[in-house]
Amino acid sequence: MTIQWYPGHMAKAIREAKEKLNLVDLVIECLDARVPISSRNPKIDELLGDKKRLIVFTKVDLADSQKTMVFKQYYEDKGIPVILVNAKNGKGIDNLLVAIKEQMAEKHDKAKEKGVHFKTTRLMILGIPNAGKSTLINRLIGKNQAITANKPGVTQAQRWLKLNQDLELLDTPGILWPKFEVEYVGEKLALTGAIKDSLFYKDDVALFALSQFSPAQKEAFTNIYSLSFPESSDEFPQLLMDLAKTRGYRDDYEKASHQLIYDIRSGKLGRMTFDALPPEKETIVVEENESDAE
Repeated sequence: MTIQWYPGHMAKAIREAKEKLNLVDLVIECLDARVPISSRNPKIDELLGDKKRLIVFTKVDLADSQKTMVFKQYYEDKGIPVILVNAKNGKGIDNLLVAIKEQMAEKHDKAKEKGVHFKTTRLMILGIPNAGKSTLINRLIGKNQAITANKPGVTQAQRWLKLNQDLELLDTPGILWPKFEVEYVGEKLALTGAIKDSLFYKDDVALFALSQFSPAQKEAFTNIYSLSFPESSDEFPQLLMDLAKTRGYRDDYEKASHQLIYDIRSGKLGRMTFDALPPEKETIVVEENESDAE
């Protein structure tokens, strides 16, 4: 199975983002904490150049919290500040506003030295489809200005939004890239909801998901569905058939696969991070910070 999705509005969005970069002071890049590497558009560094940026990890309530902290350190080691945000309950928003202020402090100070009153900081928000950009924007504004839905491709045009008297934000559509060089990236993005469900076979993605289960997810699967988790991946197709029968779907393999994907996305089987830790971070154990967003 090869999963690809690059509709015309995404190509247009990349062109428009590049054209508008000179109008913004700071870029906020949203990454899904469940796939903090795979959800990063590989074109982003080329697009942004030396533009100031922040990374926001969204959906941290669905990701493995310890791995999230390791990935946070991974990006900060590269010189990019990372803020953890749970846009559903607003945790982390205050930290993001502080980080924006810190990133802009030098520019504000230089303007003040020249006698220039720096009125408004202009932000651009970038990320793949369904990365939580619109929910984040609504939290920043304090009301529903951006259309949200638990599906990709909702935002298809740029627009400026005023966050407060000091901040303006350019909302952009979710942007993927023309080709996933590694097949499993498409499977991870399909599993986490960044690709339209109509564009992939649910059973293929469900089988991939089963292969990613940790011991905790295997135990949760057994408890939730009353099915023993097999030792061999060769038995996964039969497991999906058994799931279909226990859910009352008869022989509807596809419907059972859809149910499993939905349950994973909603966190029913526990917190999951699907990207492997960077090799240099594999042996690191991180103590969780209680102030981080959950």
